[in-house]
Amino acid sequence: MTRRTRLLSTAVAGTTAALLLAGCGGSDSDSKGNDKIAGADTGKSASASPTASAAAGRPKIELPSDVNLTFTPDKTGDAVKDAVLADNAELIKALNAAIVAQNPRFPALEYYTEGEGAVEAQKWVKSFKDVGWTVTGTVRYFDRKVSLESGNKASLTYCGDESKGYSKVIKTNEIKKTKVTKDSYVAYGVQVQKNDEGVWELVKIASTRGAGRCQP
Repeated sequence: MTRRTRLLSTAVAGTTAALLLAGCGGSDSDSKGNDKIAGADTGKSASASPTASAAAGRPKIELPSDVNLTFTPDKTGDAVKDAVLADNAELIKALNAAIVAQNPRFPALEYYTEGEGAVEAQKWVKSFKDVGWTVTGTVRYFDRKVSLESGNKASLTYCGDESKGYSKVIKTNEIKKTKVTKDSYVAYGVQVQKNDEGVWELVKIASTRGAGRCQP
């Protein structure tokens, strides 16, 4: 594997090799591997362990200082859409925390995924664990838009700028830096569903690497 590919895109594509948590429900145009930060975009760190959030019962997710994720916009002014955006951001953080912890069954990741989405998220984390890699750097998620389909179903689209996010070899701390190209930018399409506890869980997601609408 030489570049991060689909997080969960294989979830929908039905493959199991290179996934990106952002890919359930479609396919990714890049098949080079996973050198880039995944969703999502980390060596093991105690700071990655979730603790109970006193506010809403959601797990508190902490990432190492060398892993930075940003999300814009984080609010729309609509309470339901804002909740979808908030849980989607936590999902991406959970995926990266799971990679940091090298734990496919990371509690916070299971909290924000369901069904097909959960299976593929676990496979993605395992793909990092199997090669002894984590993630490092900065990934920017932008142009985030929510479409409400019903009271408990919604879809999201957003872009990921992975130009400053990389994979890192845990044993040596070698950072797998790659040249910035159009494939450093990824378009995502996500399906989420609200469970009985009010959490918007990932059920499907697709990604398109090098998408024109996400280019700088």
